[in-house]
Amino acid sequence: MSGPGLKKEGVVVLQSFFIALFTGIELLFRSGAGIISGLILCLVLFGGIRFGRKGTTYVAVVTPPLAFAATVLLFQFLSVGLSPSRLGLEFIASLAGIAPYLMASALYGWYIYLNQKAKLRGPKPRD
Repeated sequence: MSGPGLKKEGVVVLQSFFIALFTGIELLFRSGAGIISGLILCLVLFGGIRFGRKGTTYVAVVTPPLAFAATVLLFQFLSVGLSPSRLGLEFIASLAGIAPYLMASALYGWYIYLNQKAKLRGPKPRD
């Protein structure tokens, strides 16, 4: 990719778009989130880190879980309605369906972010 890469806003929009698209399709056809949503979550994290400008790593790490939660909550609200107990149950079930992918991508993303932050800070001076 030529040029400096995506700004923070671009990373958020693209990650949210792809997560909403594929998670919506999976929720529509499978009636629950699973492997497709999990893989897309991991892929958009890697893509956000790879194609974002310098300084966009934090946004690339934080956006996927929030975009997934918002997508699932909106979809469940539209399909279940305003029934708090059923809405909560469906939301938790969707989160549980992608928990391994969410944990793996979050651990990797935070590792990359904290590693970059430590490299920018430099080594500690010895006394």
